Amino acid sequence: MTTLQLASQVADPNVLYVVGAWYLVMGLYTFMSFARDKHAARRHRRRTSERHLHILELLGGFLGAWIAILVLRHKSRKLSFLVISVLTSGANFVGVSLLLYLLVFKSV
Repeated sequence: MTTLQLASQVADPNVLYVVGAWYLVMGLYTFMSFARDKHAARRHRRRTSERHLHILELLGGFLGAWIAILVLRHKSRKLSFLVISVLTSGANFVGVSLLLYLLVFKSV
C-alpha cells in the first residue's frame, strides 16, 4: 500500500503528515543532541545525560539517534545504552503501528 493510498483511507490524512513531521523534527533534534554530547565529551565538558538521550529517542528521535550512533560513533561501544536504544526503537515501531492501525482500519 502506498502512502497516498494509505492517506486516502485515513479519516484525517493530515494526521499522517503531522506524525511524519514530528519524527523528522525529533530525529534532527536528537541527532544534534548526540553531536553536542560527543563534542562535550571530547572537550571534557558537561555532558548530556543518557537518560535525556533515551527520552529523546522514545519521543520519536530514534532514527536520529541511530544515525548518530553509526555516523558519529557516539555511544556505540556501550552495550547497556545500545540495548535501551533498541527497546526505545521497538516502542516507537509498536506505537506508530498501533496508531496507523487505529487510524486506517478502524476508520474503514
